[in-house]
This record gives sequence, structure tokens and C-alpha cells, in this order.
Amino acid sequence: MALTQESEGLGRIGRAPETATHKVVKSLWITIWLFYLSAPVTDLVSGGHSTGARLLGGLGLAAFVAWYLVLVFHPDRQMPVRRVLFSVAVLTTQATVLSLALGREWLVLFVYVSISSGAALPAEISRWTVPGATALMMVVAPALPGWDAYLAGLVVPALMGGFAMVGVRKLIQTTIELRQARATVAQLAANEERLRMARDLHDLLGHSLSLITLKSELAGRMLPAQPEAAAQQVADIERVGRQALVDVREAVSGYRRATLPGELAGARTALTAAAVLADLPAEPVDDLPEEAESALAWSLREAVTNVVRHSGAKRCTVTLETRQTLAGRFVELMVSDDGGGGPVAPGNGLTGLTERLEAVGGTLTAGPAGKTGFRLLARVPLGSGS
Repeated sequence: MALTQESEGLGRIGRAPETATHKVVKSLWITIWLFYLSAPVTDLVSGGHSTGARLLGGLGLAAFVAWYLVLVFHPDRQMPVRRVLFSVAVLTTQATVLSLALGREWLVLFVYVSISSGAALPAEISRWTVPGATALMMVVAPALPGWDAYLAGLVVPALMGGFAMVGVRKLIQTTIELRQARATVAQLAANEERLRMARDLHDLLGHSLSLITLKSELAGRMLPAQPEAAAQQVADIERVGRQALVDVREAVSGYRRATLPGELAGARTALTAAAVLADLPAEPVDDLPEEAESALAWSLREAVTNVVRHSGAKRCTVTLETRQTLAGRFVELMVSDDGGGGPVAPGNGLTGLTERLEAVGGTLTAGPAGKTGFRLLARVPLGSGS
């Protein structure tokens, strides 16, 4: 929100003011630069012109200033370029007629033509209109008495003032775009964080709720004949529920990091409760980077959860080992079962795992293993220092 307001504040420099304060500030800036019209005003007062010439010159100057202020003070970014070009052409015509009719002091109007074209026209057009207005001033000047010394002091202001406005407008536009890009990046980061939280909650609650469901079913079957065993299952349900609550709180706080030893122990408990023979490694791989270990731990949790919930398997084998390949050293986690197998149905779990593994340069492969069974293979590269 702050970025948006800041960008809008900056953008007001290049568009019509919206409040009384903005109007006052912009009016002050524009009025300061009208000081350079003192030469034509002085010429009207003490230039020796007739009353009729003074009257017409004053009306012409007032019309020029009014048109200039409308063009600069109220730029409409939706206005067609042809309409802006027409406005600049009107100013150019006024500057030419007044200069030829009243004298060299009026050549300064071409500086305002150059500045207004640089402020109101796109850069690809104003890069031609600014030197064009300056060139026209140099063409008109020789027709006026004493033009040579006077013209020398106007060429540079006309060129520099016009191109300065082109640069200022481009700078404002670029700054606004950068601030909008920052706001977009912040929004994307927030979206990514929401996705991360969704993955964490899915992985945490999917595993824990599956285990609670299994143990509840076991307790229900044991209750009539084996009340003590059923009570043990109920106690396990309470323990798993409490741990799930702790895990969710830690995940929301951003402190949760899955570990292989913890997930191997949890996998053994879940498989045993589901009456699946578990063949698990005795010890995890040592000295794994935290990010790689976390990605593999989440992969193990998701794979075991799927075995318990969907496979109908009697046996589940988990292997975890380091392999040396031509592409470098990798840690491979493979979870396979002898269940019903079948095609992969991508869901939140596998999608989240793929994103986690890709974040650490790893890959995920999941699919049927032969005629029956299912296999998940997660691979994470090891750095040279591992």
C-alpha cells in the first residue's frame, strides 16, 4: 500500500494535480519559469510600439501563456498525440507571428515552445520537435533587427530546456515503473510464502491426520475384545494430535524444519500402525545441507503418507544413499511399495514436493514400479563441500 501511494505521489509530477495543495505547488513551479517572459512584457511597455500593436501584442502574449499553461499544467496522458501536436503547433504559430511582428525580444517564446513539447509529447516525438522549434527560431531570427547577439543567448536554453523536460519525464516514468515492479515483486513474494505455507500445512496435516485416522480405526476394532490395546491407540492418537498442533504452530511461525531422523521415526510408526512391513535405513546420510535434508524429509513424509492412505501395500522399502554420477554427487531417497500401483495422479502433495526439490536443484520421479507397486525417487545434488 505504501509503495502504491508513493508511486502515485511521484506520478502527479507528470499529470494534472488532484488536490488544492498539488495545484498550488505546481503553479509555483510553472510561475517561476514564466519570469523569463519579462523581455516581451518590457518590450510591450517601453519598446516604442503603437497602441494598437501593444494591445494586439498583449492579447497575443496572454493567449500564448494561457495555451502554454493548459498544455503543461493539465497534461492528459490519454489525449491523442495528434491533439498534443496541434497544441504545440498553435504555440509555434503564435511565437512566430509575435516575433515577426514585434521584434527580437519575442524570440524567447520559442524556448517555451521547446519546453512544452518536451513536457507533453512522447520522447520519440519530442526528440524531433525540440530541435525543430530551436531551428525555426534560428530561421525567424535573421528577419529581426539586432537578432545575432540576442539569438546566441536563446539557442542553448531552447535545446537544453526542451531536452531536460524530455529527460525529466522519462526519469519520472522509469521511477514509477521501478516502484510498480517493486510492488509486484513484493506481491509475488507474498504469494510464494502463501504457497510455501500451503505445502507445509498439507505435508504436516496430511501425514498426521492419516495416522490419526488409522489409529482410530484400529482402536474401534480393538475396543470390544482388547480394551487395553484400544486405550493405547487412543493415547497414540492424542500424542499425534498434540504433535500435529505443535508442528502447525512452528510452521506458521516459520521455525519448522523437517529432519530425516524425525521423519524416519514417524514413517516407522505410521507404517506399523497401518500393518505395513517397514524396511527402513538404520541411519540417515550424515552432513547433509539443511535445505537438502529438509526437501528429502518432506519427500519421505509425503511418500509414506501416500503408501498408508492409498496403496494397500503389505511392504514398504525406503533406501537413502549417496551416489556418484557423471553430473556429480547426489543423495537419492527411494520409497517403493508392493501395493496396487497405477498411474500418477498429480495433486498438492507431489506438486509441492516437486517445487521443494527444484528449489535445491533436485528432481522428483514418481510412478508405477512394474506390474504392481509404486515408487517415488527424490534426488538432491550435493555441493563440493559436502
